[in-house]
Amino acid sequence: MAPERLLRGLVLQALYGIRSERLLCEQLHYNMLFRWFVGLAMDEVAWDHSTYSKNRDRLIEHDAIRALFGAVVEQARAAGLLSDEHFSVDGTLIRAWASLKSFVPKDGPPPERGGSARNPEVDFRGQRRRNDTHASTTDADARLCAKGERAGAIPAYVGNALMENRSGLAVDGEVALGGGQAETRVGLNLLGRLRGRRRRTVGADKAYDNAPFVDGCRELNVTPHVAQNAYTYTTASGTTARRESRIDGRTTRHIGYRLSQTVRKLIETLFGDGKQHGGTIRQVKLRGLDKVQQAFTVALLATNLRRLPRLLAAAAAAPA
Repeated sequence: MAPERLLRGLVLQALYGIRSERLLCEQLHYNMLFRWFVGLAMDEVAWDHSTYSKNRDRLIEHDAIRALFGAVVEQARAAGLLSDEHFSVDGTLIRAWASLKSFVPKDGPPPERGGSARNPEVDFRGQRRRNDTHASTTDADARLCAKGERAGAIPAYVGNALMENRSGLAVDGEVALGGGQAETRVGLNLLGRLRGRRRRTVGADKAYDNAPFVDGCRELNVTPHVAQNAYTYTTASGTTARRESRIDGRTTRHIGYRLSQTVRKLIETLFGDGKQHGGTIRQVKLRGLDKVQQAFTVALLATNLRRLPRLLAAAAAAPA
């Protein structure tokens, strides 16, 4: 099977929000537009959905999807749509193909189960499940994550994207295991992969207002335009304390900081497109970090492909 056909099929799945590879291959039997796009002749038999399962590791080994994603980014750069100075970074939870019932203690006996074998009833009442003590029997790479302090934890991965502010296109993305400061660590990785070491800015929300990210950005010659996360709280002893921001007036007094804080909110649309329109990263139907990374890259690629025609048309219509 030619890998470019498989890649085109994955792009179609993300662009049209097709729920599974089985449904994609079913449409390849009768959808003339899809057949033309993937390169199937009128009398040629479409491949079976199991072809993706058999060839997915091959695509991962050769990093084919990331190469395609990079080619689309280079096309935008060649058209003058990308700058090398202003970016935004953020992360989102990608629900894993695992349930809370699958999280059992790493050491010690598993919890008692009742009901049917395929959908057992597990009583976790009174038990505290943590990533360092529990692991999923369904997806070993899944971690219990919560987007906020008041939100419930779910088995998930953390998908991180780096957006160029002028065009709103994703220029890089990476999936990490949840827990700890995954967004901070991966955000620095994405910035570190940018070409050159010229002065840049990066917009981010309050979750990135911490010493590792701010100090790491400055080491990379990147000015952190991070939303300030300063507040007053009551300690366990009853005294009042204040959490100070790592960003001070030397950064916030510039108009560039305010512009970054306005534009960086657009990065949420990258995740929204992948979850709402494509549906591929709302809850992945794949298990394992490498396979989820592949699905996340396809979702960012599809979002870029949706936006490129409008950006290219505007650039062509602009006066010279």
